[in-house]
Amino acid sequence: MKSRFSHARFGQFVGAAAIGLTAWLSFAAPAGAADAAAPKTVAPPSTASDWTVTVSPYLWGASLNGDAAVFHHKRAVDVPFRDTVKDLKFGIMGAVEVQRGKLGFFVNGQYTDVESHERLRWLDIGVGSQSTMLAAGASYRLFEAALGGDTVHGTPRIFALDPLAGVRWTRMTGSISVAGIGLSKTESWLDPLVGARMTLDIDERWNLFAEADVGGFGVGSRITYNAQAHLGYRTTLLGRPTMLRAGYRALYQDYRDGGFLWKVTQHGPVLGASMQF
Repeated sequence: MKSRFSHARFGQFVGAAAIGLTAWLSFAAPAGAADAAAPKTVAPPSTASDWTVTVSPYLWGASLNGDAAVFHHKRAVDVPFRDTVKDLKFGIMGAVEVQRGKLGFFVNGQYTDVESHERLRWLDIGVGSQSTMLAAGASYRLFEAALGGDTVHGTPRIFALDPLAGVRWTRMTGSISVAGIGLSKTESWLDPLVGARMTLDIDERWNLFAEADVGGFGVGSRITYNAQAHLGYRTTLLGRPTMLRAGYRALYQDYRDGGFLWKVTQHGPVLGASMQF
């Protein structure tokens, strides 16, 4: 029993980070009824000289696979999303984008706090992890082609490509306590990144969005890869143009510092909504 506990909980100690159950609660109920009760008026489309702000709460149901080590103690990480949800104390995820014409700026953040307890004979053993990831950068509309017709939000249907550049900051804290005596370890690092986005308006309502970036380059992580693709559906929510999204995301990070190792892929489905102001 002792060996089983050590292996399973270590995965949560070093690996249950960067997942959350989040602001989904803020949009799940109204989004489900959006078509049935959509307001009859929609905010007019912005012009190229206007600033637009897009707020996107989301849920990333990520599982973790790879290798991790704390104090040179290495273990394989295999944590399905359902195990993290069971021990989740708090989580929040969301993105904000500001755009004017061809130039855009984005911030994408997520925070999770996971904690679990188990009795081993007469001992109370607690294991926890807190994880913060924050990405920020800029994008530029390099290519855009009109596809004919308009979307339900009154904007032209397009195919577009946007290169992007920015940074991703990661901070992880793992802790373990036995009979009230605790030990914790915190690591943080900053990765530069470059990538691109693609958006394709399939018809007046449906949209396909994809994004990929690569980073690290030995500055923080040795290397990182991030990719996601979403299918979006245009509707209205609270009188604002809104895109409901469903897709899949994967993030690989290879970071090493002394006795700490985080060589893990986080991957899973994404559900979200993007509301434009």
